[in-house]
Amino acid sequence: MTGSTGPEVGLTSAEAAARLAAEGYNDLPSADRRTLLLIVRDVLREPMFALLLGAGAIYLVLGDLGEALILLAFATLSVGITIVQEQRSERVLETLRDIASPRALVVRDGERRRIPGREVARGDLMVLLEGDRVPADGLVVSASELVIDESLLTGESVAVHKLPAEGTDTATARPGGEGTAFVYSGTLVVRGEGLAVVQATGVRSELGRIGQSLRGITSEPPRLQTETRRLVGVFAVVGLVTSLLVVLLYGLSRGDWLQGLLGGIAVGMSMLPEEFPLVLTAFMVMGAWRLSRARVLTRRAATIEMLGAATVLCTDKTGTLTENRMTVVDLVSPSARWRRADGGPLPAALQDAVRAALGASAPQPSDPMERAIATVATEVAVPADPAATLVRRHGLTPRLLAVTQVWQADGTTGFRVFSKGAPEAIAGLCRLDDATRSWLRATVDELAAAGTRVLAIARADHAGAPLPETPEGFRFELLGLVGFADPLRAHVPDAIAECRSAGIRVAMITGDYPATAQAIARQAGLVDGGVTEGTVLKGLSPEALRERVEATSVFARILPEQKLDIVEAFKARGEIVAMTGDGVNDAPALRAAHIGVAMGGRGTDVAREASSIVLLDDDFGSVVRTVRLGRRIYDNLRKAMGYIVAVHVPIAGIALLPLLTGLPLILLPVHIAFLEMIIDPACSVAFEAEHEEPDVMTRPPRAPDARLFSPSMLAASVLQGLAALLVTAGVYLLAVQRGMPEEDVRTLTFFTLVLSNLGLIVANRSFRGRAFDFLTGGNRVLLGIQVLTIAFLAATVTVPPVRRLFGFGPMHLHDVAMVALACALLGLTLALMRRAGRSWGRR
Repeated sequence: MTGSTGPEVGLTSAEAAARLAAEGYNDLPSADRRTLLLIVRDVLREPMFALLLGAGAIYLVLGDLGEALILLAFATLSVGITIVQEQRSERVLETLRDIASPRALVVRDGERRRIPGREVARGDLMVLLEGDRVPADGLVVSASELVIDESLLTGESVAVHKLPAEGTDTATARPGGEGTAFVYSGTLVVRGEGLAVVQATGVRSELGRIGQSLRGITSEPPRLQTETRRLVGVFAVVGLVTSLLVVLLYGLSRGDWLQGLLGGIAVGMSMLPEEFPLVLTAFMVMGAWRLSRARVLTRRAATIEMLGAATVLCTDKTGTLTENRMTVVDLVSPSARWRRADGGPLPAALQDAVRAALGASAPQPSDPMERAIATVATEVAVPADPAATLVRRHGLTPRLLAVTQVWQADGTTGFRVFSKGAPEAIAGLCRLDDATRSWLRATVDELAAAGTRVLAIARADHAGAPLPETPEGFRFELLGLVGFADPLRAHVPDAIAECRSAGIRVAMITGDYPATAQAIARQAGLVDGGVTEGTVLKGLSPEALRERVEATSVFARILPEQKLDIVEAFKARGEIVAMTGDGVNDAPALRAAHIGVAMGGRGTDVAREASSIVLLDDDFGSVVRTVRLGRRIYDNLRKAMGYIVAVHVPIAGIALLPLLTGLPLILLPVHIAFLEMIIDPACSVAFEAEHEEPDVMTRPPRAPDARLFSPSMLAASVLQGLAALLVTAGVYLLAVQRGMPEEDVRTLTFFTLVLSNLGLIVANRSFRGRAFDFLTGGNRVLLGIQVLTIAFLAATVTVPPVRRLFGFGPMHLHDVAMVALACALLGLTLALMRRAGRSWGRR
């Protein structure tokens, strides 16, 4: 090992016990973890669920068992789903604790011991071996080829080399640095070994700080849920007051308190807004199901409402826009060049460079760059060197950032030496002349400007023993440069272009270097805005940060806590923020965003648990498909809510009309229960199955403060309901004026009301176009409801027990004609209303 070569001296058992007692164990605290009982309590206290449960109980007391069972079933299902989702969310810190507390190999009392990771104390000497997970943050004191994968914290796919500390200031320790002396809890040793002194444990570690930030982030309540809760309260109060007035009015004016009570119950049931939470729940559950068919897992269904409103999409680079795998994209020598993008065979001059790169790599590579070299050698069919034996290896040192391997071909006495490393290090080994050194510097700058990571490759021959003690003893020849890149996902440019057409701004947030980030941004089509580095953000005030994010599309060299700051800055500007990511470093920002989108395949458990949506196929294009579906769901939800408002007007009006005119009661509780229990919920589900609007991804996002019920939309719904009420009341009054029996009047009025209900559904199917195309519109759910409704209406007048239950009389041909004429008149009226105010549904 390089660095300290003295005996391994760590803490004594007594010293470790004292520090654990004083500073705590090496894990994340769990005192604030919500238990299952606490989650159930909080869910049951939610007014939305309380309304469902309360309404079901009321109907049960009133004897409407069917309505009660349906409401109670929906409430139980909703509560169950929410409890499961909340409990899964609480596993974020548990996942962090699992990562942070592996078994650890430390030096205690002068000897190596395996102990539980939570018992590692500050000052312990950690032994880091290949394949181990680092148990705590530490300072490397000796290392031999120590390479660590820090993508858990940085999100970057390239493992980094670690070198022993040489007077390094610990205050500068940050994850992701090449050639630094710091290691971090939860990261993985992919090659080599080393010793490190523990500097921070538990909540004081880098991983612990992320956990602490997660604990302090509270999600905003869904705006749609808040608005629905307010509407439910308003309707409930209005319905209760109206019901009491009806009972008093009927009882005092007619002296028939029992009939007045039945009328009051009917009016109250007609205005009780239990459909709002029921429809909202159904849309969220069905939306989650539709997203799952698109390979998108919805962890918190309430987030679906926000998808259509997203105005900013903050995306990580590595593993989100890119494939999270290093690939050789450029091979360059002074006399030849090969580009992956151009294809074609590999020039002979570069075949030597690829063979030399293989010779400088491990025989069974684990390093991402070495695996990429092996892959390109196979792809371009580079002929293999004769069988040889590895006789010596010189690893990276602070003095020479290059790896050198000495091979001896079987049956020979000579040696062939290969080296790869930083271009300036290889240039020194090759003793380049000024012209070649200038070419090397210019080519490296060109590749770096394109976001490419560059290694130089060299080869030397050595005849016979003895071998030099250092790589500088060989006479190397420069063979070329190898350029590596993490390739962009194929569908990303199209997805970003669609985001732009939908009015959604995309911002890249990465821990990578600015040149690499800019290169990926150009390939992806992120051409708006500038580049801002994390060092610049660090000195900005919250107000200045809010101004900076507006003018920036690429954020580079960003620390985990800065990702959270960027999300909060966008939110402070009134934006609806979606954040994608896959690493632990993304978890706080995922939790804070209105919509957290994690990558399910390559993503970490912590990122998945902190998010509200998980892309199972890791395809950035799925984000756009999710936004499209979210907009469709919200559009259809507005249609359903508008329909519910409209349909309650004729139901309540027909329930009130006899009380105001002294005419016979038409709608009894059984009729209202039928309308509320079967027609309304079923038809609301029909809206959920509606196709998307033609302009769903070409219009801007809805305003963050947009209301579900705008004044114009509410007015349009009420006008539609009044039109249906006038037509139904006209049939009712005409039947009474003709002296028809009460049962016949009830039959004609109820048939007209139910068919008007279907007319309101058809009228509200689309904000523009297709509204009355109900036979060929492709909505099979609506077609099925129409058929079943008409069949049921037929049964109410042809099946004697059903007819007696509803208090109906027979239907004659002239009665059918009257109802048909009334419905045709309503259809014409609704068509004229849509033509006069074609865009009312948008406002």
